[in-house]
Amino acid sequence: MFSTIREQIQTIFREDPAAKSVLEIFLCYPGFHATVFHRLSNRLYRWGVPLLPRVISQFARWMTGIEIHPGATIGRRFFIDHGMGVVIGETTIIGDDCLIYQGVTLGGTGKEKGKRHPTLGNRVVVGGGAKVLGNIEIGDCVRVGAGSVVLKSVPPYSTVVGIPGRIVRSRSDEEEVLEHGKLPDPTGQTIDDLTRRVQDLERTIQEIISRREHV
Repeated sequence: MFSTIREQIQTIFREDPAAKSVLEIFLCYPGFHATVFHRLSNRLYRWGVPLLPRVISQFARWMTGIEIHPGATIGRRFFIDHGMGVVIGETTIIGDDCLIYQGVTLGGTGKEKGKRHPTLGNRVVVGGGAKVLGNIEIGDCVRVGAGSVVLKSVPPYSTVVGIPGRIVRSRSDEEEVLEHGKLPDPTGQTIDDLTRRVQDLERTIQEIISRREHV
């Protein structure tokens, strides 16, 4: 467990340029606190200890604003950036080197007892406010755009955005993995296209008016 915590601290230094010291991480990073509490509660949960894992989980939620069910399986070097409002359900599985931002929900869509939460591969990034719902698989190196609602499985090395989530880019493992701040914005691109068309129409109208004035 201590080696896992050490890896997580190294991950925070790598992912967050605002991190200045180990002491600052221990005192001021709610995502770090929530993950450490989860490592403990998850171990007790797997040992079959009654009630106590949920008590620890609820205490962590009260302390950090992050709710992680003790039954969730989380890989190594996991980082929750900012963290407030994050919810991770009981049967969620998260691979190694994943990064999620504030307001993310990894939740279920029904009341069935079995596997009902998503499975995230390795090196997945889930943007702020995104919802990934149901027993679906999010492949390795997938990027989920902020505010997206993902209801279907996503193949590896894809970028998914929108409501409902749709794939806007697929790439091979040799290609550059997009940073969270560089995700495509199809809505913004559509608005830019419409703006250019309006400008073209305005120029055309001005040309017609100008020609009529000279007739």
